[in-house]
Amino acid sequence: MTSPSSAPASFSDDLIWDNLKQAITASSGFHRWQAERSLTFHTAEQTLDQLVSRYLRETLETLAY
Repeated sequence: MTSPSSAPASFSDDLIWDNLKQAITASSGFHRWQAERSLTFHTAEQTLDQLVSRYLRETLETLAY
């Protein structure tokens, strides 16, 4: 058995991304963002990774103003 510090970077990165994705999709901000855009795109056509990436990009663009 390997410790997390000796695990390959990709495994560690994937685990971090999965945990971050879960936290983001559980947030009220993500739910509100998704509800506001429900008429402009179909979530079935996008993966969860794409939705979270888009949410983060739009949120950061808004904060940049």
